[in-house]
Amino acid sequence: MPSSLPDVVLWSIPAFVLLTVIEMVSYRLHPDEDSAGYEVKDAATSITMGLGSLVFDALWKIPIVAIYAAIYELTPLRVPILWWTLPLMLLAQDFFYYWSHRGHHVIRILWACHVVHHSSEKFNFTTALRQPWTTWTVWPFYVPMIACGVHPAALAFCSSTNLVYQFWIHTERIGKLPRPVEFVFNTPSHHRVHHASQGSYLDRNFGGILIVWDRLFGSFVPETDACVFGLTKNIKTYNPLRVATHEYAAIARDLRAARGWRERAGRIFHGPGWQPATDTAQPAGPGGHTTEGAGPLDSRSGPSRQLS
Repeated sequence: MPSSLPDVVLWSIPAFVLLTVIEMVSYRLHPDEDSAGYEVKDAATSITMGLGSLVFDALWKIPIVAIYAAIYELTPLRVPILWWTLPLMLLAQDFFYYWSHRGHHVIRILWACHVVHHSSEKFNFTTALRQPWTTWTVWPFYVPMIACGVHPAALAFCSSTNLVYQFWIHTERIGKLPRPVEFVFNTPSHHRVHHASQGSYLDRNFGGILIVWDRLFGSFVPETDACVFGLTKNIKTYNPLRVATHEYAAIARDLRAARGWRERAGRIFHGPGWQPATDTAQPAGPGGHTTEGAGPLDSRSGPSRQLS
């Protein structure tokens, strides 16, 4: 990465730790029966998933960087890294993040990666650390930026900035913010909706830094009712390996039981709760919030988020 672009994730780690400790202490001093709060095993699993993602991301980045570098060399376009181009690159990255995030909720094989982040029934700062170990599914969404001349290191900086921003929105301790902030930016209120497993909240509020993409593309829902976090069918395990792979295992089971190639394709590329037309449909769940052998839509181990 060019020396002018700092490693924002590395520099943010002390803030992550400090904010998490503050949030934990706040629950001890001021318990809230209406909040999911913290649970030791759940928090430990989330932290373990986060640490594991650092290792696996380093491995996935080898082929991904090679592909990005090849595309960057082939394109005649170049976007300089300047004080005024960085905000534009951040805006573009946030736009493509929206579509990547949305895609990872409505296509089951992509949901199998992303379901990890939704697998906790708690919603706190450690939930932000519960990251997947199979992020090889994300890179195609950002190819247009590289093809337009954005340096791969600049894209990495923008993606890291987006990731760091989203840490603070994983909390129940912050209510709704002033209306102008809620209208433009992704906030804890908006992101609680995204992590909720109720039918009216499923597959909504996909934005990273900005919520305006959801408003523009019809996926925005405001927080009204209290949120129930997790999947429509929760996995009930703290085993990191199972958390990381349970939806892939469910897909494999469904493929073995499938009757024909059309059904197999549906089990992979339709939504997490999809069922063949001849079968009794599974109840919808968040972005495929269900898993454990449920049809594609149910893969979120929770509600099958079939987004219109």
